[in-house]
Amino acid sequence: MIVAFRFSTGWLQEVIMNFREGDPVMHWTYGIGQIVRLEERALSGPKTLYYAVQLGDMTVWVPADENLGSRLRSPTSEAGFKKLLTILSAPGESLPEDRHERRTRLLELLKDGRAESLCRIIRDLSACVKRNENDQAMLRQAQNTLLGEWGFVLSITHAQAELELHRLLSSGAVKVQEVQS
Repeated sequence: MIVAFRFSTGWLQEVIMNFREGDPVMHWTYGIGQIVRLEERALSGPKTLYYAVQLGDMTVWVPADENLGSRLRSPTSEAGFKKLLTILSAPGESLPEDRHERRTRLLELLKDGRAESLCRIIRDLSACVKRNENDQAMLRQAQNTLLGEWGFVLSITHAQAELELHRLLSSGAVKVQEVQS
């Protein structure tokens, strides 16, 4: 971790810089990417330090502020990732029947961006017999994010990761509930 100091409105401000140019990172919404630079920009208010994260053909600007840890993280280690995959073959946990409560609970899990949370979301939504469109969209987002990290961490193709995902889910396929939309 590098600590940098900068002047902001006359005050000396400490900024924690967890990543360096070239580092692979997991963005909490868009998945695997790479830090391409750190730049001071005025995107929404006063000038702030931002990480430019390249995600495929898109660049996302992530502020280097106190919320950085909930927006970016390092990819999970190979050993840690292999341990997390056991979550996918475990029976799903029941989700609230009320679609609003269910969405709120899943969004809370999704917000932390951890691979463990993605595995739980995928497992639990996959175990539901019926899912509404919002559930389907959240499941797709969680799967795409997890598969991107999976491929990167284990150096396999997206297709290989997807096959293994479906194998693990079907090995623990216990439908825990029927969710009404």
